Amino acid sequence: MAMNPAEEEVVLTEDKGHVRLITLNQPRKLNVISAKVVYLLAQNLEKWEKDEDVKLVIIKGAGRAFSAGGDLKMFYDGRTSKDSCLEVVYRFYWLCYHNFTYKKPQVALVHGISMGGGASLMVPMKFSVVTEKTIFAMPEASIGYHTDCGFSYILSHLPGRLGEYFALTGARLSGEELVAAGLATHLVPLDKLSALENHLVSLDSGDENIVKAAIEEFSLDIQISEESILNKRAVIDECFSKESVEQILESFEAESRKEGNAWIAPVLKGLKRSSPTGLKINLKSVRDGRKQTLSECLKKEFRLTINILRRVISGDVYEGIRALTIDKDNSPKWDPLTLGEVDSQRLDLIFQPFEEALELNIPENDEYRWSGKYEDSVYA
Repeated sequence: MAMNPAEEEVVLTEDKGHVRLITLNQPRKLNVISAKVVYLLAQNLEKWEKDEDVKLVIIKGAGRAFSAGGDLKMFYDGRTSKDSCLEVVYRFYWLCYHNFTYKKPQVALVHGISMGGGASLMVPMKFSVVTEKTIFAMPEASIGYHTDCGFSYILSHLPGRLGEYFALTGARLSGEELVAAGLATHLVPLDKLSALENHLVSLDSGDENIVKAAIEEFSLDIQISEESILNKRAVIDECFSKESVEQILESFEAESRKEGNAWIAPVLKGLKRSSPTGLKINLKSVRDGRKQTLSECLKKEFRLTINILRRVISGDVYEGIRALTIDKDNSPKWDPLTLGEVDSQRLDLIFQPFEEALELNIPENDEYRWSGKYEDSVYA
């Protein structure tokens, strides 16, 4: 069957009056963020930010996903060359900073999967609109990677110990939960999402009050279920405040034996299957994020990304990708195999700053959009 020429374009753009639309257009690949996608996103967003004729930017995903995150195969294929992904990693972190500090209103229309780096095109936006079909997660620890793209900052600023919980467990959140936790701004039914997009285009305005009012016309009140993980704060705060991953698991296991805590067992199983190195990196990164600015978090995450891809402490990320997406046997062989074998000094090593010339060079200005949306949420 011949491919539709439009489907060959990984990013589609449209000019509609003072509004610019950008569509992630790899639905069969769940709109993964490849090197080409990063380049096109950065090119268009930077151009539009400088264009006085552009007042509003809308970003969405084609098919049943917003974005499943970074292109893992790209990383895996580049494993034999320590610098093969350096340029795209650097450019993507610049793009992340750009999204946090964008000078014009952006609206993310998010349905389906929004995970990992893909969520960096949702959460930082001034308006992040999700649906009842939206699924969010940061599953990096499970494959020996780390919570990147500014999420060590974002997660560390969530209430209590939710940040540690999401970073270590990769727990999934629904659209309702995203708004309740402050990771999204509005919930709009999927069957009204296209109408909202058309309405925003017809308004042809970048006035934030006008845009917000328009979205609110379509949005629903948030009602999270009693079973929601957001209603498990007492247990999460108790367990995930422990000093080490080992102590967290021990405490969590003890809680799992108490009446009413059956929800813990599958979460605990997932934690025990995750990369020991990935778990320890993520715990330290999120906790450091509480004391760091956004710029400092992005610089730290850039170092971690490069050091992980270079196997400075472990090659777990490649083993995790192999088990998940290449051989698909779901049987990763971690090295080191246990939490106790993860060398604390080598762990600290991958957090150390590079030489100045090798650091991520972004401004220190922290006048960014995302500053803890949960403060105004129904969950706060």
